[in-house]
Amino acid sequence: MIDYRNYISIDSNVRFGKPAITGTRITVYDVLSWFANGMSVNEIIEDFPELSEIQIKACLAYAADKEHKLNIAS
Repeated sequence: MIDYRNYISIDSNVRFGKPAITGTRITVYDVLSWFANGMSVNEIIEDFPELSEIQIKACLAYAADKEHKLNIAS
């Protein structure tokens, strides 16, 4: 799995502290929403050429890691 920590950062001065792609104002949520709406990696890069495939995959890795660490309520 990609080490998303190299690509995703949390800064209280950027997008209210939401996890974002380092050096941009594009959040992990933004990328996941684009996927949920049917966009492909290539379409995202066409719309946001400042992003790379590895940055987009880092968003998926971040989401997967967060999901993996969720506590299950009993």
